Amino acid sequence: MKRIYLDHAATTKLDTQVKEKMIEAMGFFANPSSMYEEAFMGKKILNDSRKKIAEILNVEKEEIIFTGSGTESDNLAIFGVARANKEKGRHIITTKIEHPAVLHSMEQLEKEDFDITYLNVKKNGIIDLGEFEKALRDDTILVSIMYANNEIGTIQPIREIAQILEERSHSDCSNKPIFHTDACQATNYLDIDVQKLGVDLMTFSGSKIYGPKGIGVFYKNEDIKLEPIIYGGGQEMNLRSGTENIFLIAGLSEALRITEMKKEKEVLRLTKLRDYFIEKLEKEIDHIFLNGDRIKRLPNNVHISISSIEGEALLLMLDHNGISAATGSACSSKSLEISHVLKALEISEEYAHGSLRFTLGRETTKDDLDYTIKELKKIVDRLRSFSVIK
Repeated sequence: MKRIYLDHAATTKLDTQVKEKMIEAMGFFANPSSMYEEAFMGKKILNDSRKKIAEILNVEKEEIIFTGSGTESDNLAIFGVARANKEKGRHIITTKIEHPAVLHSMEQLEKEDFDITYLNVKKNGIIDLGEFEKALRDDTILVSIMYANNEIGTIQPIREIAQILEERSHSDCSNKPIFHTDACQATNYLDIDVQKLGVDLMTFSGSKIYGPKGIGVFYKNEDIKLEPIIYGGGQEMNLRSGTENIFLIAGLSEALRITEMKKEKEVLRLTKLRDYFIEKLEKEIDHIFLNGDRIKRLPNNVHISISSIEGEALLLMLDHNGISAATGSACSSKSLEISHVLKALEISEEYAHGSLRFTLGRETTKDDLDYTIKELKKIVDRLRSFSVIK
């Protein structure tokens, strides 16, 4: 049976060119911090990769820190800023729909006597800039708002948030809060030029951009004071100790290069497929609801809720028919509770329990989506015929 993979928000397939680059880099086994020829070759790969990523982000190469994942990068950003700047203030702003890597970090900081404001989102999954501005205080030291949501794909107004913070720094208020954005889902599809975005910290990972798992990137403006969360030999500008994994780093930088090269055409292609998929789903299946903004969403994200259905049952039956999808974030998929993102959107329990996330990718075709719609309609009709959810 042909498999149709529609869970690219969870992870992506390793690109063939990336794999070749990683195999090439695996030949350089020496520790890049050592002082001999074998180590110098590894150091060159490390420096070249850092430079390549910095050029794409439009930053200095010393501002690129390699970590073990997007989660670790988020943790470093949040704990690093909070613990290094607590003398200036203990107030932090985030949203109710952040990735668990951010939300659980905030919960830990609350135990350390930090005051966290969790912004609501509107029905379309986007924050209200007026509410954000009202939430700012003189003791606000950090704002952490994701670029694009990992479940419903909505895109937050990052540039506008940065402008508000910049204007604040020119007013009579105290120092400008540090601005962090989790760009793990956005990297494939949106502009990641840091200068245009106006962020101070940005995080993403290889696993979302057809690169290797187990490697993340943390951009840190050189003027930001940060406390490390991993101590040791002082690698990565003294912020992330541990011997660098050269072949994963080489793979990530190559994946990002390919992503940037493909981005414009792939965004156009996927946007057309996404809109076609949504239109057909709404036409073929009754009582279906699209979660998140219809326009301000990632070009590959289709998150729907269907009444009178359990999402887990849908997922299992789709899998049986060769279709891989998700009910929400892969990082919290073991929980049977309604997603915190859907709770924030105030989706009714009837619809929330019947939620599915389809995320398209480079290999997704119109035929794949037609087959998915056909099979999904049959499954929905079957489940509704004996559903106890009415």
